[in-house]
Amino acid sequence: MSQTIILTARAAAPRMRMRTEIVALALLAPSLIFLAAFTYWPVFGVTLRSLTQQRFGQNASYGFDNFARLFADPHFSTAVHNTIVYAAGTILPSLALALAFALALREQGTLTAALRAILVMPLLIPLVAASALFVFVFLPGGGLLDYYFAKLGLHATNWLGDPDLALAAIIAITIWKNTGYYMLFFLAGLAGIPEEYHEAAKIDGAGAITRFWRITLPLLGPTIAFVTVIALVNTLVQIDHIIVMTGGGPSDSTNMILYYIYQQAEQNMDTGLASAATVICVGSLLAISVLALRTLERGIHYES
Repeated sequence: MSQTIILTARAAAPRMRMRTEIVALALLAPSLIFLAAFTYWPVFGVTLRSLTQQRFGQNASYGFDNFARLFADPHFSTAVHNTIVYAAGTILPSLALALAFALALREQGTLTAALRAILVMPLLIPLVAASALFVFVFLPGGGLLDYYFAKLGLHATNWLGDPDLALAAIIAITIWKNTGYYMLFFLAGLAGIPEEYHEAAKIDGAGAITRFWRITLPLLGPTIAFVTVIALVNTLVQIDHIIVMTGGGPSDSTNMILYYIYQQAEQNMDTGLASAATVICVGSLLAISVLALRTLERGIHYES
């Protein structure tokens, strides 16, 4: 009798497994459909348009002409250079300040809670509204910045109209906007580090700097990797302040890759060139993100 039950159960196991898989696929079907419709299909469409060359009144041809035109365009080279400078000028200071604030404010208390709220406040302000506010801050002669500089005897400066200063002004507002956001991730990462490690290091005579370099920073590796990727994405997708404050100028000094793509697609109606730039942009971001994650998370493990 028992052998019959066992054989019956074994025979029914494949059917139960198949039924479970069908139920799982049915539950995942809506998500898969939306993912295919709004992620994979647009990626395929952009890739196809980047390889399509079509002139008015002629049939479409396929090749790498759009990429050749893209790399020959000096405006694209300028946008890439500005994006690299913008990324270096925003990511490193933002992450350093965010980590410093997280270390200083990780203890629970009324004062630290108030300071955290102040630092996170820029996150709640839409970037368009913040950009409009900073336009008045950087206003030459009558802006808030020049008002206080005038009290120090300094002359008025056209912060957004000078090609040598406009990108620095964009970098400043980005650091102000994102530092508090990144601080939240570092606070969560610090909360996940076992306090026993620090206590053992104190017993061994390790100072605060040694504990930071030997314990805190290595164990924050996954958090740093994640925040770095988020910062890289923000570098490419946050262009609201550029549209509001400079429009890519003066003299292309604040033109970024995403704004260049917008110009080609919407203003010049050159979807092939815009698609080629999009493919290069997304591919570069993916490669850098994978490299950052593999480099910073290598050898980092948390004990349960």
